[in-house]
Amino acid sequence: MKTIFDQSVSGRPGVGMRELKKDLTGLIPQELARTSLPCLPQVGELDVVRHFTRLSRLNFGVDSHFYPLGSCTMKYSPKFMEQAAALPGFSRLHPLVPQFRGAGHFAQGALEVIFETEQLLCEITGMAGFTVHPMAGSHGELTGAMIIAAYHKDKGRKRTKVIVPDSAHGTNPASAAIAGFDVISLESKDGIVDPEALEAALSEDVAAVMMTCPNTLGLFELHLPRIVELVRSVDALLYYDGANLNAILGKMRVGDAGFDVVHLNLHKTFGTPHGGGGPGSGPVGVSERLVEFLPISRVVKLEDGQFFLDYDYPKSIGYVAPFYGNFGVYLKAYAYILRLGREGLIRVSENAVLAANYLRKRLEEHLEIPYNRICMHEFVASAVRQAAQGVRAVDIAKALLDKGHHAPTVYFPLIVKEALMFEPTETESLETLDQFVNDLIEILEQAEHDPASIQSAPHQTPVGRLDEVKAARNLELTDHCGL
Repeated sequence: MKTIFDQSVSGRPGVGMRELKKDLTGLIPQELARTSLPCLPQVGELDVVRHFTRLSRLNFGVDSHFYPLGSCTMKYSPKFMEQAAALPGFSRLHPLVPQFRGAGHFAQGALEVIFETEQLLCEITGMAGFTVHPMAGSHGELTGAMIIAAYHKDKGRKRTKVIVPDSAHGTNPASAAIAGFDVISLESKDGIVDPEALEAALSEDVAAVMMTCPNTLGLFELHLPRIVELVRSVDALLYYDGANLNAILGKMRVGDAGFDVVHLNLHKTFGTPHGGGGPGSGPVGVSERLVEFLPISRVVKLEDGQFFLDYDYPKSIGYVAPFYGNFGVYLKAYAYILRLGREGLIRVSENAVLAANYLRKRLEEHLEIPYNRICMHEFVASAVRQAAQGVRAVDIAKALLDKGHHAPTVYFPLIVKEALMFEPTETESLETLDQFVNDLIEILEQAEHDPASIQSAPHQTPVGRLDEVKAARNLELTDHCGL
């Protein structure tokens, strides 16, 4: 397929530029002024529309394909949320407009959204305070780790270690390390945290334990009460990676279970667009003893009903984002929560868990499932049987592209060989799940008698099997401008 530059024809600009009636000399610094025209393709409007429409049809996305990407919760983003975020009172609001009614009331609605979103998230998670400032899940993790560091520093003690189970999300160690902690990996037992191993790893140097519950195997941590007791015994903090909240929404409040810090991925649990449809948002909630360390500014509701931004928190970790985070994203989550209500949010987790267990049961005779028991919203299978015949997890994933499905997560978590992680989410129909399973079983059967056809997949996509390492290390991000 030609690039838009390849389609360029000299003398065929799609946009006409009028001459300026005003001399802008002096308004633009000389070092920023152009000395030549920008190198842009000269293409008519119709060609531009067709080009990018064709490009859009080459992409995999939730709106067009089933997307069982485990651990990432690639569920459908309802379109009414886009309408809410596009309301002119929100979309055209400048972040520097006056806050109060007396000075112009333009920002009161937005401040109310921030305040109520944080209150709703507190109610859902059982936390005492929330901030919506973090701009991604990983950013929320870092914010939580910084709050943990601030708490221990305020206590006048030096805590240098953070324990991360090997069944936790992969970004947890990175976030703890960036916050200045040494990371201690904890080996799981039968797929979950072993209290005895945790007790042996705990010491007066440990600042926190970062857990994903349910974990990346899709298993609930059955020893959670004992884990909380052990963490409390050394006055460490318990961190909840909320990326898998979709599995327990309305069923368990993590604050009530004993967690001190939680970050949420709004694009996972609360339906806001994910990946290229972002940007993201990773709000962070904390227990009562950590509220004073939350980032500034914070929205406060006054007795007369007005809202204002309060910066007077001496122990705060300070700013973690420009202005107030990605406002449009948590506005969509706010609309999602209000639309579903209590019963709707409970049904989200019930249907997500049901769908995952349905897939697990249908596939258990075709793939190895190392921890084959009732799972939560996702489960991890293994292609070790197929790999012994030369067809690896990545080959199966590529073959699924030919069937019109996005691949599941492969080779994660690292504790499962030839891992294939499936998360169907609550938004897919039974017919879609059955079609996916039937297509996957057909691929697995084909791998037995014709492995070469699977090893060379995909065959029907715009491009075939790529050298992914070379593509990542030798990027060509620009086009030659021979116009």
